[in-house]
Amino acid sequence: MAAHGSGLSPRSQSGDCDAASFRATSAPVFEDLIRIWFEFVRDWSYLGVFLLMAAESSILPVPSEVVMPPAAYWASQGLMNFWGVVLAGTLGSWFGSAVSYWLAWWLGRPLVMRYGKYLLMPPAKVDLAEAWAQQNGMVGVFIARLLPVVRHLISIPAGILRMRFVPFSIMTTVGAGLWCFILAWWGEQVLGDQPKLIEEPGAMVALMKAKMMWFVGAILVLAVLFYVATRRRRPASPPA
Repeated sequence: MAAHGSGLSPRSQSGDCDAASFRATSAPVFEDLIRIWFEFVRDWSYLGVFLLMAAESSILPVPSEVVMPPAAYWASQGLMNFWGVVLAGTLGSWFGSAVSYWLAWWLGRPLVMRYGKYLLMPPAKVDLAEAWAQQNGMVGVFIARLLPVVRHLISIPAGILRMRFVPFSIMTTVGAGLWCFILAWWGEQVLGDQPKLIEEPGAMVALMKAKMMWFVGAILVLAVLFYVATRRRRPASPPA
């Protein structure tokens, strides 16, 4: 009667309980995974930063936001050098992007679209990145390195479209270097003042997202302005 009166069937109540249970158990698992990444960076130093940022720039779900800030914090504690961390992150980002680029070049669009969903690259995301690359070219590659979602996918359409590799590498390196510097600076400033956040990865990620919303927003505005400026077509002047 209680289930009927509330408008929920036993099956729907069970589904809600299962969803809540999944969320409750997945959060600690995610925090444990972040702790593993933290320790990997601490123990493997620059090589750890390079490998995790290479993974972040490919198809593996390693957020750069949980790699660069802790690395910069440990650099401030004397375990590494700040600019060494930025360089390792930048080179790792380029390497992961280059691997994705050449794989997409070799496989071609049909195979990427057909099997990408098994590698965390569903067709919708590939289409989004491909449209961005087609419309904005090399400058779009640079801007994409600073944007969520598109950042780690832009190498796929660049390879599919067979963009020139050297200009692609330059734009990727410059964009990735700027992003790595921003994250490292944030980590040095914020984690340096609140070192306990290293022990609370969930709180650290939440704080970082809140404090960096202004930056992501600014990049999105610039991206929109760039798109409008490059795509706007003025009507032809009438013949005299």
